[in-house]
Amino acid sequence: MHLSRTIALISIIFGISSPLQANNSVQKAVENDWPYLEKLYQHLHKNPELSFQESETAKYIAREMKSLGFEVVENFGGHGLVAVLKNGSGPTIMLRTDLDGLPIKENTGLSYASQRVAQDRDGKNTFTMHACGHDVHMTVFTGTARRLVELKQRWKGTLVMIGQPAEERSGGAKAMLKQGLFEKFPRPDYNLALHVSSNLKAGTLGIVKGFAMANVDSVDILVHGEGGHGAYPNNTKDPIVLASQIVQALQTIVSREISPLEPAVVTVGSIHGGSQHNIIPNQVKLQLTLRSYSKEVRETTISAIKRITANLARAAGISEDKLPTVTVLDENTPAAFNNPVLASRIEKLFVEKFGQNNVLELGPEMVGEDFGRYGQVEPKIPSLMFRLGTVEKNRYEQSLLGQVRLPTLHSAKFAPDPKPTISKGVRAMTEAALELLDKK
Repeated sequence: MHLSRTIALISIIFGISSPLQANNSVQKAVENDWPYLEKLYQHLHKNPELSFQESETAKYIAREMKSLGFEVVENFGGHGLVAVLKNGSGPTIMLRTDLDGLPIKENTGLSYASQRVAQDRDGKNTFTMHACGHDVHMTVFTGTARRLVELKQRWKGTLVMIGQPAEERSGGAKAMLKQGLFEKFPRPDYNLALHVSSNLKAGTLGIVKGFAMANVDSVDILVHGEGGHGAYPNNTKDPIVLASQIVQALQTIVSREISPLEPAVVTVGSIHGGSQHNIIPNQVKLQLTLRSYSKEVRETTISAIKRITANLARAAGISEDKLPTVTVLDENTPAAFNNPVLASRIEKLFVEKFGQNNVLELGPEMVGEDFGRYGQVEPKIPSLMFRLGTVEKNRYEQSLLGQVRLPTLHSAKFAPDPKPTISKGVRAMTEAALELLDKK
């Protein structure tokens, strides 16, 4: 007799559930819940809100949590929410979703594509989109809460489920911690989250052990000059030429000042200056993103930027009172670290539940995620963010053959394959939470 049939027979005789039956029950429940989750997902996808503006999104998720019996505190750390469910004595698990969208005009062609317009940080009207999958995250978050409430007889402990604002601008985690997240609510024994991947097949899970995502800094540089008529450049100090020299010189920081063994990125993402063909302006604005893993590399990079910009300006004859202004914005995201022991434990669980072919061990990336802040509060809390594949099966296979290029996160064309993505996300997060909570 096969082992599974033997376990099933024993389960019937003694009235207990086998692991196989329990796993199948979660899968079946998620399948049955799909119409609800699909409606929720499409609503969230159609109605993104920008960072620090997520009031309606937060209210919507808060209503979902309240309907399930969670005690919910709203407007925490801005538009954040904290939902707590106590189910006897046991571990405390924090599950986190982000709430915000991006200032991008959607170009997916979906029937439920976002048409929403909002004001960006500069007060300008912009189309908005969930181009980073936060709509998937929220749907999985809600679906996981629904499953764990339904399975209360199987676990003991406390769930702390947080909806975090302003992930895209790296302010939400900081604000929630500053307001006392771990003092005013049960302090977690483990922190869990997931993030969609734009290059993994839908239904695939990815695990990174150790550093998973990078330090991120946003830097503004204001290059000053002395403007004038474009026909008399000799009578000016041209900030456009100087800014161009700065952009080129900044490329030497990673190649010549950082060890080749240390990851680092310096990208100039925006350059703005001037108003007309024949006018040399008084200033040019640059916007940079910096990526690193170590504190030393981060500090070396920022110091080099300040030194290079100032000395190039001096070489151009700019007076000391008009040297470039370098501003490191208060939007720093620290590197996200996945606790290796916790990551190995959940990886083993996923392999048992979903099969080796559906679980990949991934390497670190240079993107940023402020989920890492929650694991840095002393004493440090073991934390894990795993990856969730989103790419429709046929398109994924075509991409492997070089027949199509997959849109990345933050692309106007990013469109997850909803059902296999969300269903696997709910199952994976539910199983991970059950693994870490005490069994009844």
